[in-house]
Amino acid sequence: MQHHFDHDGVRFNYYVDDFTDPWDPAPTIFMLHGAMANADRFRPWVPGLSRQYKVVRMDMRGHGKSSVPAADAELSMEILVNDTLALMDHLGCDAVHFVGNSAGGYVGQHLAMNHPERIATLALFGSAPGLKNSQASSWLPMVAEKGLRNFLADTIDDRFPPHMIGTPQVEMFLDALSDNDVPFIGKFVGYMATQEWSDQLHRITCPTLVVVPGAGRIGDASVYKPMKERMSRSEVLMYDGERHSICEYLPERCVTDLLSFLARHAGATQ
Repeated sequence: MQHHFDHDGVRFNYYVDDFTDPWDPAPTIFMLHGAMANADRFRPWVPGLSRQYKVVRMDMRGHGKSSVPAADAELSMEILVNDTLALMDHLGCDAVHFVGNSAGGYVGQHLAMNHPERIATLALFGSAPGLKNSQASSWLPMVAEKGLRNFLADTIDDRFPPHMIGTPQVEMFLDALSDNDVPFIGKFVGYMATQEWSDQLHRITCPTLVVVPGAGRIGDASVYKPMKERMSRSEVLMYDGERHSICEYLPERCVTDLLSFLARHAGATQ
């Protein structure tokens, strides 16, 4: 079901899907999408998760059906973290199993570092410790020159395997990501392209699943190496040969691996 709540001058859109047994309190999975995307991109995951878990999907500020902040509004990781905490508080969630894709996982990592009591487990799909060590800084001039949809279409090989290019799924993906406020997206991506925190990863102490797209081109697979070396409870899973948008085109595989991870950590604080 679709809902809204207001926080920090922004109206946030979110969805709650819950098909668990009402007599047996269920833990919550909180899902956060990547840059330019929206909560609806996780829709194919919901059937496989919502029988066992209450599933919350949120549109980040300036994305999807959430409102776009004023042009002069500050943007920081702390603000994005506080947005997420505000929805958790609104829903009465003490702690959640957090699932983040790309930039959504950046927010999850900072939640786990700065508010560890709110994160039972962390699952990161295509989400390295920041976007600084990537080609993201080169995106903004291309968007300005070509427009958002043309930029995404020209770089679609970064996100999907070649055999999928031109399919209805990819065309729908391009339409969805192109329906954004370009100035805000420029501000968001520009900010993320300055961020890197691999030296802080030791502060993430909850069980963490790190799913790496082995042929991802938004940051080389090597940028995930510190997550294996510095996070004491990380489990790194490589999807060999796969592109960045694994959450889009491999939802069943992602859900299977997520459920297996959660089952191994069923005793984590909820």
